[in-house]
Amino acid sequence: MNTLSDSSKKNGVPERFFPKVDQEWYRRRLSKMILWMFVVFCILLVQLFNLQILQGDHYSSLSENNSIRKQRIQPLRGHIYDRNGLLLVDNRPAFDLYIVPADASPINETAKNLARFISRSPDEISELISSHRGPYGYRPVLVKTDISRDLMGQLMTRRYELPGIVIQTSARRNYTHERFAPHLIGYIGEISSGELMANRYPHKRGGDMVGRVGVERTFEESLSGYPGTRVVQVTATGQVASVLGEDPAVPGHNVHLTIDFDLQLTAQRLLEGKTGAIAAIDPSNGDILAMASSPSYDQRLFSDRISTRQWQKLVSDPERPLQNRVMQSTYPPASAYKIITAMAALEETVFDDKETVFCTGRYRLGDRTFRCWRREGHGHQDIVDALSESCDVFFYDAGKQLGVDRIASYARQSGLGQRTGIDLGNEAPGLVPTASWKRNRFGEPWFAGETLPVAIGQGYNLTTPLQMGMLTAAVANGGSMYKPQIMRFVQNVGGNIEKSTSPEELGRLPASDETLEIIREGLYNVVNHRNGTAYWHVRSDEVDISGKTGTAQVISRLTEEIDLMTTDEISEETRRRLLPHAWFVGYAPSDDPEIAVSVIIEHGEGGASTAGPIAKEMMESYIRGYSLENLMEPLPGSGQ
Repeated sequence: MNTLSDSSKKNGVPERFFPKVDQEWYRRRLSKMILWMFVVFCILLVQLFNLQILQGDHYSSLSENNSIRKQRIQPLRGHIYDRNGLLLVDNRPAFDLYIVPADASPINETAKNLARFISRSPDEISELISSHRGPYGYRPVLVKTDISRDLMGQLMTRRYELPGIVIQTSARRNYTHERFAPHLIGYIGEISSGELMANRYPHKRGGDMVGRVGVERTFEESLSGYPGTRVVQVTATGQVASVLGEDPAVPGHNVHLTIDFDLQLTAQRLLEGKTGAIAAIDPSNGDILAMASSPSYDQRLFSDRISTRQWQKLVSDPERPLQNRVMQSTYPPASAYKIITAMAALEETVFDDKETVFCTGRYRLGDRTFRCWRREGHGHQDIVDALSESCDVFFYDAGKQLGVDRIASYARQSGLGQRTGIDLGNEAPGLVPTASWKRNRFGEPWFAGETLPVAIGQGYNLTTPLQMGMLTAAVANGGSMYKPQIMRFVQNVGGNIEKSTSPEELGRLPASDETLEIIREGLYNVVNHRNGTAYWHVRSDEVDISGKTGTAQVISRLTEEIDLMTTDEISEETRRRLLPHAWFVGYAPSDDPEIAVSVIIEHGEGGASTAGPIAKEMMESYIRGYSLENLMEPLPGSGQ
């Protein structure tokens, strides 16, 4: 056996099994590799020279514009006009200060610099920035609304000391006439977190404004429009460098109301210094011509994000300026309710137009005596006389024969005790009492003696001025009951009508033409007959007015306390609060009505002397028309 020497083996394996390395081949491969590396290095060197030297300025600028973001474009809210096209509400430009938390570094230094320009402490600004950092740190956070042009200029000139600040132009709601129809037009307010979670307004987000009450709320969908988007390139400090694309916002529609500016202005002036309400209606279709409630408030407070202190002052005011007394406050209708009792008596043939009742000034029922407002009595009264002179005894007798349930039936069929359906929300239904209502409410039967006060509009009766105005309008037009309308049409920015309203007849009064003619004769005599309760205060030389006065007694818990007081202990304010409310409802011209009016003055005492002249001025002014001088006069308290 042949054996190999140790030198001929490598790791125990014979050398013949290893191929010899071609040194020349190896050198060629290595040279090529070095060459390719050199070429790549040269290419990189050339590109680096191009980037740093030849295009250095360009790419230096691009390095600052290193973020692309999407911005939201707020839509312009639609305008509001009166029935004649007079502008009531529009928008004004405003500048809002925002800060982008992700860009506001260093935070403490930015907060310190920004605090020099606005009335917020550095710590407060730092906390605001820090609390919004994180995944949503690129979303602008509102710091201050409606900054001045001077402040905007100062901030922009120092923007490099204030990284992350953004000035956005927005449209702020502008109520062109201070304190004009605030209860009808309403106001806007910031959307709440609850509304966002409920997705009540799908196109809104935190910080957006929505209608809160009145027309602003009712027509929110039409007025608000739809937001747009803008794609922008921003610098490292958050400043917009360029706009890359834009999907414009869709502006809101314009709403044209039924109210007449001049008549509304007159109503507010007539209520100045008083507590009460006025509703004016077009009897031919139910259009609201004016709606005034006093005391009032300035809705401009809300367009600028009302402060907590201002809000608390409004809601704690005992005079309740935020309440729309036209449709949210209820009062005993007093003698104005005699229209209902007369209607029921005629339709149920309790009386005809010839039968009379002799009024001695008092009416006896059981062991109780009910007095007429005229203590010496009215003598013989038929139904026309009883309406004209407001004889309580006549209507006591009618009420006794009718009973409370039959009176209630006519009242409800005439629209009382239920909401009118006006598109404003939070409307009070009022109250029409019945025997079953009392049994359910108090667990007691109805007594005959309780019907007599109901028949003259006292007792448990409660109505709103709007309900009484719609009832009067229906009597005036021959019996048609309309839904009260506040909007004539909605128009887009292109001028096309998107929505309009037409008269909506809800039904007819439960009375024949003959019955309504008798009632209208009585209402005409109220104002135009020498014995009528409003003859000396409402009769007009300009236009024939028909109507009904009312003096609603006030039932108050203060009565028992006052009984225990001495005369000196009773304050003037307490005495005032026990005075009766003054009513007047009417229409003009009597033979072809163009306007119906309902007026309530709280604690105004006599309906004829207090509410009557106000209604007269409303009707005369509307029929007469207005001068340019009246149009240009400022509203009370406007400071213009």
